[in-house]
Amino acid sequence: MISHPVIWAFRTSVGCWRHRSVLKAALQATEISGWRCFSSTIRVGVAGMEEILARVVAPLPTYETRDKSPPPPESNSVEFMHFYKSLSKEDKLDFLTKLSQDFGVEHKSVSELAGKLLDNQLRDLSTILQVEDRLRYSLTPRYKQLLGHISRVENGVKFLVDLRADVLEILSSKASDSPHMRDLSGTLKSLLSEWFSVGLLRLERITWQSPCEVLQKISQYEAVHPIRNWTDLKRRVGPYRRCYAFTHAAMPGEPLVVLHVALTEDISDNIQGIVREFATLDSEEDVNKVNAAVFYSISSTQAGLQGVELGNYLIKRVVRELQSEFPHMTQFSSLSPIPGFSSWLQGLLSQCRKEGRSADLLSGHEWKEVEQATDSSPGTAAVDALRKLIGTSEWMHSERLCRVLEPALMRLCAWYLYGEKRRGYALNPVANFHLQNGATMWRLNWLGDSSPRGVANSCGIMVNYRYFLKDTSKNGALYLQSKAITASEQVLGLVSQFQKNSKL
Repeated sequence: MISHPVIWAFRTSVGCWRHRSVLKAALQATEISGWRCFSSTIRVGVAGMEEILARVVAPLPTYETRDKSPPPPESNSVEFMHFYKSLSKEDKLDFLTKLSQDFGVEHKSVSELAGKLLDNQLRDLSTILQVEDRLRYSLTPRYKQLLGHISRVENGVKFLVDLRADVLEILSSKASDSPHMRDLSGTLKSLLSEWFSVGLLRLERITWQSPCEVLQKISQYEAVHPIRNWTDLKRRVGPYRRCYAFTHAAMPGEPLVVLHVALTEDISDNIQGIVREFATLDSEEDVNKVNAAVFYSISSTQAGLQGVELGNYLIKRVVRELQSEFPHMTQFSSLSPIPGFSSWLQGLLSQCRKEGRSADLLSGHEWKEVEQATDSSPGTAAVDALRKLIGTSEWMHSERLCRVLEPALMRLCAWYLYGEKRRGYALNPVANFHLQNGATMWRLNWLGDSSPRGVANSCGIMVNYRYFLKDTSKNGALYLQSKAITASEQVLGLVSQFQKNSKL
């Protein structure tokens, strides 16, 4: 299937020869990759898997020869990569299961060294340290060496990123819950964290002059506010906008994490004014109108890098970049979606309906307003009517319903962000991300995103996480160590209103 950006490129190709080249390349790539997939995806027996693993996964060298053993031939890594890519989805599961179970840590050796370490606790420090070092070395899975060698061949790092994405999909889909598979994921994450450390990443600003292939990927990877066409993309990399990405030398032309920024006079409270306003498409920037930087979208592009910290470093690097470009700028904030709020609210309403506790959520006056606006009876019928409203966007077209629902939804949303926790941290993943970075939960914005997606996910509410630069380190440490959320008076006021109305 050809991506939308390629189709857009074709439609506008009269004025852009680069776009025509993108279409041609995409068509060729689609035909080639489709043929390869059809011709090379085969079912492989267990014996075939065992044979190739025995050939390419070298035994762990002894402790004494660990630095002297010659590396295996590069052909082993290439053979492993080609073999894995040829497998069907089912065979990949079997193959990774066998790799993680049969070529992991040698548990017998670990047990023996652990016992030896206990026996040597009264010996001299030098002896203890040497036994500890042997024990650490014995905890190395056999397949870790192979992964390291794969990273050194062409496209090897990208292969390993995609390999971990497959492992994560297997674990999340419950296709396997093997501790060996989880250990393989952890080993890959540890290696990728080293290879993608911030010192090895390059910050790139994406502009309309960037290669078309990169622009196409920027549009494809945009996960928060989908890019509709080339005009939309041009706007997002044009005047009063910035787009930055981290790249890595081992994956050229492949953005790893992408951040979109709006340069505004004040901190924005509505996303439509950012992503759908085209009045300044060809205008020159007026530095006097740039007082704030609003981070309105950040997207990780590689599923295999999940858990590898990139986004927080990208925001910090971009802040320094913008401060250099606009020394007078002091306001830095996100304008963030609230994914999961609507589904959480639906669950809460269902629970309260079942337990007969609907009065815990809305005041008596608010329930009367809902009953009148929906022509429903008190009690269960009113709760069902409210659930139906939340499940659709119909209420958005009624000024009365918007007025009725605003106070209740705002305080419920504030509680969802501030009070709902997972292991003591914010349940909402976007909130957790910004709070770990040291941001302040600053302002909830009613109808901040009136798009169908925004209404479906968060009843149209958006939130600003404000970055007060002098406080970010302190706030981040406080959140990570004490799980304390730094919030503004507006947010805390809404939380207080929720607590007064609710007995949850």
